[in-house]
Amino acid sequence: MAIKTVLTDADVSLFIENMVNTEEKRGDCYRLIEFISAQTGFEARMWGSSIIGFGTYHYKSERSKQEGDWPLISFSPRKAAISLYGLSLAEAQAPLLAKLGKYKQGKGCVYIKKLSDIDLHIFAELMQKSIAITSERFSSEQ
Repeated sequence: MAIKTVLTDADVSLFIENMVNTEEKRGDCYRLIEFISAQTGFEARMWGSSIIGFGTYHYKSERSKQEGDWPLISFSPRKAAISLYGLSLAEAQAPLLAKLGKYKQGKGCVYIKKLSDIDLHIFAELMQKSIAITSERFSSEQ
């Protein structure tokens, strides 16, 4: 079984301009793209219709037959918050998450209301460690 959300050729800026409902959130999206690209060396690409991803790895579930490609780090500007994906929420990351700032944690993501709510230095460290954890667990294609 393949993952339904896949890499597309859709224009990231066009997505932000058409789908993000406030000027502040649009600005945060562009700043996130610039920041994540600078920290990871990966360009922003659209995954599915609403996820902006950076880098890629091949995912193969140990518990099911699900597999496919997925971004190493990604985010989606949802109506209520910006969802940050790809951050390893493993117990080893707990000390960094405690310093991140104001956020809510979902099962596999971190929700922020605005970029200024988090410490970007901590976010950069979380990304780097998460990429290392993912790369160690899966064969990353970068």
